[in-house]
Amino acid sequence: MTSTTIVAQYVRRTTLAQRHPKVLMGSLGALAVVLSFYSLSVGATEVSMGDVFNALVGDTTDQAARIVLDFQLPRVLLCWLVGIALAVSGGVMQGVIRNPLAAPDVIGVTKGAGFAGMLLLLAIPGLPVFAVVPAAFAGGLGAAALVYLFAYRRGATPVRIALVGIAVSAAFEAGIRFLLVRNPLDVSAALIWLTGSLFGRSMSSVLEILPWVLVLVPLIVIWSRKLDVLGLGDDLAAGLGEPVEKTRRMLLLFAVALAASAVAVSGTIGFIGLIAPHMARRVFGGRHLASIPAAGLFGVLLMLFADMLGRGLAPPLEIPTGLVTAVIGGPYFLYLLVKTGK
Repeated sequence: MTSTTIVAQYVRRTTLAQRHPKVLMGSLGALAVVLSFYSLSVGATEVSMGDVFNALVGDTTDQAARIVLDFQLPRVLLCWLVGIALAVSGGVMQGVIRNPLAAPDVIGVTKGAGFAGMLLLLAIPGLPVFAVVPAAFAGGLGAAALVYLFAYRRGATPVRIALVGIAVSAAFEAGIRFLLVRNPLDVSAALIWLTGSLFGRSMSSVLEILPWVLVLVPLIVIWSRKLDVLGLGDDLAAGLGEPVEKTRRMLLLFAVALAASAVAVSGTIGFIGLIAPHMARRVFGGRHLASIPAAGLFGVLLMLFADMLGRGLAPPLEIPTGLVTAVIGGPYFLYLLVKTGK
């Protein structure tokens, strides 16, 4: 009996969504497209759906079209890319660590990127936000390297990775608080970025994250069956011929790179990597070949909804996307804690 057969028997499909995943996946994608079009009209400046349509078909002669193309469209595209990156990253981490509470913002990647980005913004006052991208990316990768280094004891077990990740996240959070206290007069730009906001982003931000999503997400989907095998436990996975430690390292590297690229362009938007994979598993079951792409779509929907809510609640005041996701994700995180603690 092959490992694929064993995994197929281990992860069973029961619900209608799990029997017909493509139908529901297409429905989620269609909903995301509809929400994206509507989101293009939401903001401090009133833009009609007619103006949105004219702008997208090439009529760029009026001010409304320029608003749509220069300000709204990059944000919507970033909602797609950042939502997919964070959600898929969270799905991989939860699969590797075998813990539904694992996510980039829980095990240190987001906080590491946030600390590095904030450090650069405070070190060079007036620095444009887009210049933070390399520092944030390096910070996320550095945090992940620390987690793996401290968790490694002749292998890095899921429990050790989770526990060390929480400790590293707390350490970087303390570092961020220290920077805030030490530099109270220079933190405005850093705080906006740290909270997680898509305000003022342009197509250059889209191009910065696009290659990471286009390369890493398909790779993760291809490796999704390896995640199913790892879910059987280290001993059984090794017995099936899977190089457990090598596979775990590669999958974590993919997940960390995705999360770091997302944080680099959008700031520390939390809870997307936690909520979206959990929703996908609830609907599509445990097979990662279905739940990973579904998590990406749920991540897009959550990002679009949060960004649209932040822009439309009290214009011209804009609520950062990260604050909206925190309001949504906080109660959901408590629900997961209670549910997993039973």
